[in-house]
Amino acid sequence: MTPFVVLIPARLASTRLPDKPLADLAGVPMVVRVARRARLSQARRVVVAADSSRIVEACETHGVEALLTRDDHPSGSDRLAEACARLALDDDEIVVNVQGDEPLIDPALVDAVAAALRSDTDVAMSTAAHAIDSLEDFLNPNVVKAVLDARGHALYFSRAPIPWWRDGAKDAAGLRALPTSPAPLRHIGIYGYRAGFVRRFPTLAPAPVEATEALEQLRALWHGFRIAVHVSELRPGPGVDTPEDLVRVRALIERA
Repeated sequence: MTPFVVLIPARLASTRLPDKPLADLAGVPMVVRVARRARLSQARRVVVAADSSRIVEACETHGVEALLTRDDHPSGSDRLAEACARLALDDDEIVVNVQGDEPLIDPALVDAVAAALRSDTDVAMSTAAHAIDSLEDFLNPNVVKAVLDARGHALYFSRAPIPWWRDGAKDAAGLRALPTSPAPLRHIGIYGYRAGFVRRFPTLAPAPVEATEALEQLRALWHGFRIAVHVSELRPGPGVDTPEDLVRVRALIERA
């Protein structure tokens, strides 16, 4: 596999879980656990792009490379762009963006997202998805759905239940079953880019549909860039957004 770099954006401020990157998981800060999982992939380098010296210090204490970036970036993409520039990555270097709140990320998924970008010269980005197997997830606006074309490129991402079939809710009792052809897909928040596109992305005008859905990846589609989607057979481990998520992940780690 062509070597690639993993960048992990980490922001200290979080409205639902303060100091989230430093949350303790069996004696190790969460962002360090994420980096350790990413190191099990085929990445040649794993770097945390942090907005706080506290995160950098925690990473360095545990032997994880970290870079202090500006603390006023409006999005993780802007933080990644600064990191790519600071690290002087070549435009063609493949970068995989692993979220800093995914301490159970599968290293094989990281490799698959990098491979999807490397093997498809028609795309600017890559990401991942897996089949939705519950009606509750299909209807949940916090579960982002993806619809793909014949080549496995994203047609659209939405918080709405898509694809929606015409007669899906004609019964007075409402929706009772998942669509089957095609089966709905849940988007997994991991991205592959070439470093040149990472630097370009923040300069693209935000898309109206991006603001409506609150999904930044729609900016790329709106501007005509393609996104390759690796469909995983496995559901990824839970991420950490809330105190309840943290309790759940702590329990999983302790049982491992």
